[in-house]
Amino acid sequence: MLPSLFDVTVTEPSGTQADAETLLQDNKVDVAFVTGQTPALALVNGSNLFAAQSAVAALNKAGNKVKTQVLYNPGLKTSWVMIPAIIGLILTFIGTIVTSLGMVREREAGTLEQLAVMPIKPSQVILGKIAPYFLVASVDMIIVTVLAIVLFGVPFNGNPLAFALGAGIFLFVVLGLGVFISTISQTAGQAIQTAFFFLLPQILLSGMIFPLEAMAAGIRWIGYLLPLTYFIMISRGIMLRGEPIAALWLPFLVLTVMAVVIFTGATLRFRRDLAPGRPASPARKQPAAAETVGTA
Repeated sequence: MLPSLFDVTVTEPSGTQADAETLLQDNKVDVAFVTGQTPALALVNGSNLFAAQSAVAALNKAGNKVKTQVLYNPGLKTSWVMIPAIIGLILTFIGTIVTSLGMVREREAGTLEQLAVMPIKPSQVILGKIAPYFLVASVDMIIVTVLAIVLFGVPFNGNPLAFALGAGIFLFVVLGLGVFISTISQTAGQAIQTAFFFLLPQILLSGMIFPLEAMAAGIRWIGYLLPLTYFIMISRGIMLRGEPIAALWLPFLVLTVMAVVIFTGATLRFRRDLAPGRPASPARKQPAAAETVGTA
């Protein structure tokens, strides 16, 4: 008899312990019970920290009837869950605040207008401007990830290339958002305030601090509109659970769509506001026909 805390969502009578671990790895369930042994084995998904803590507390009350095993975060350490999300927060900070502030200052200095009248496409100007921020954010991501592994013992169980791909797509999203903010801001102060307007909801509603499942339905949908939500799914899935790309196709797809939409919108805003159109070159004046004066 399960405690009232648990809600049975999947039942596989012929399943094995490996099947139960696959369900946990794909983040389809928080707890999987293997009943073909005595005592029954309860596998807990430790990457979902709050759910795992509640589940372990409830299972401990069952005594010797259930053997509990926590996967992907055996010690239920907060750092193991927070640091993969903090990586995304750092990328968001650089992509929105630093990028928008830097481009607004260039706009105030007049350098963007000078580029706008050159025979360069607005998309090429934007790519050239965000390339340094992309490199800086990539270096910061590598440093934070290495420090997380070395200092805090956070595991990296997945494919580094899949993690780099997810981080790269996410960077294009937040960098495009930073460019978009710069096009709607006239001063550096406006850029910072607008960037924080986009940044704070991602801290509170992305699942980094509070799990999305614990939020009210009226608030939860906002979290599913935030790019950091999907990067956290990717980072925790790859680093802690070792999920392959095939199991994370949804957050990869959503981030790709966000990158295309936001970058396209930022390019259109840049073209309209900073490069509204090159003035047509004046027509060359034909030399006036020389008047001939006849002599009598």
